[in-house]
Amino acid sequence: MNQTDEGDRPTAPAQRKDARRNKETLLEAAAAAFIASGVDAPVRDIASRADVGLGTLYRHFPTRADLIIGVYRHQVEACAEAGPALLAAAPTPHTALRQWIDLFVDFLVTKHGLAAVLHSDHSGFEGLHAYFLDRLLPVCAQLLDASATAGEIRADIDALTLMRGVGNLCIGAETDPDYHARRLAGILVDGLRRPTGHHAP
Repeated sequence: MNQTDEGDRPTAPAQRKDARRNKETLLEAAAAAFIASGVDAPVRDIASRADVGLGTLYRHFPTRADLIIGVYRHQVEACAEAGPALLAAAPTPHTALRQWIDLFVDFLVTKHGLAAVLHSDHSGFEGLHAYFLDRLLPVCAQLLDASATAGEIRADIDALTLMRGVGNLCIGAETDPDYHARRLAGILVDGLRRPTGHHAP
């Protein structure tokens, strides 16, 4: 009997795997809730979206600040990990750059209140901007370097300049639902292309 009970009991690795899966599901659910309702979305709604109990949510994220930080870091990581994957799969480095900038735009546009909260005086938010730059600048630089090496774009644009430019183009999306940040960012990225067929003056 004891052997059966022991065999039915989840092992520690299985429990850790379940916990990671619950945390990932909660982060995705919270991100969706933030997009729909802002960062003040009720935690009950987030738990319901994730199909977990409130106890599970609070076990992973004891405070709303913990949840906000978790969502922010999760989205930054997803954006960072997408860069190399796109570069490996896209037909050209410039195509990968364009696709990555679309993801970066989506991240910036769908924060819905995250930016204001992250500028509050809560100690947990300190260092998140540096984390954002540390993770995403190298990815953007890799895509730019690959595109420049392939002769597709000019080589005098650095990653921080491009990311700032895209960030500025996304500002209008906060107040205008008809504002097409992706399209504007796409025009910016297309403008990096080197002239072909003629010499620049």
